[in-house]
Amino acid sequence: MIKKALKYLVCLLIILAVIVFSLDYWISLKTKPYIYEDYDAIPHNAVGVVLGTSKYIKGGGINAFYKNRINGAIDLYWLEKVDYLLLSGDNAMYSYNEPIMMRSDLLKAGIPNSAIVLDYAGFRTLDSIVRANKVFDANHFTIITQQFHCERALFIAQYQGIDAQCFAVPTPDNIQMIRVREMFARLMTFFDLYILKKEPKFLGPLLPIVAETEPENTSIKSH
Repeated sequence: MIKKALKYLVCLLIILAVIVFSLDYWISLKTKPYIYEDYDAIPHNAVGVVLGTSKYIKGGGINAFYKNRINGAIDLYWLEKVDYLLLSGDNAMYSYNEPIMMRSDLLKAGIPNSAIVLDYAGFRTLDSIVRANKVFDANHFTIITQQFHCERALFIAQYQGIDAQCFAVPTPDNIQMIRVREMFARLMTFFDLYILKKEPKFLGPLLPIVAETEPENTSIKSH
């Protein structure tokens, strides 16, 4: 009985591994055409959505994932690839507020406050992407994050019928464990979308970033 049970367990683990790797590959392939690394190549969108993460790593020091997303957002703004930056992240505790931290660093870089919009309810990637569309009325936007995260974010956007693209900022080295975790995050995202039909934790009233009368390609930049 024990040997038989072990055989079933091994078979289940093999099936799970095949599903996880296949889904991971499919999501990467499906979203590849909408990911850019070249500033010159990426088309303009009025709104850039910066996906939040912790500014600091455990033990001290700046989180390279955070730093690269902020630098990418700054560059895209000054290169007139986006007109507004929607900062979406977690503010679960008074002492931890991702959107506020991002805004502070963007303001230090000279980005005008009028070009910055905060989304305090971006608890998960799904929340950030769906809220950008349903709360902030952005039908076309540029996501700003690392490539592996771009793929999952775009997968969510495509499922929701949102016209999004992603600018992939540099990914730090030695992310093997993060990449493994990402595989399972994609599996959970698939379940959230196709099986559980999950919605963001909070939605709320419509708060358009771009006025209906304002053309999407209007630049608001001033140095």
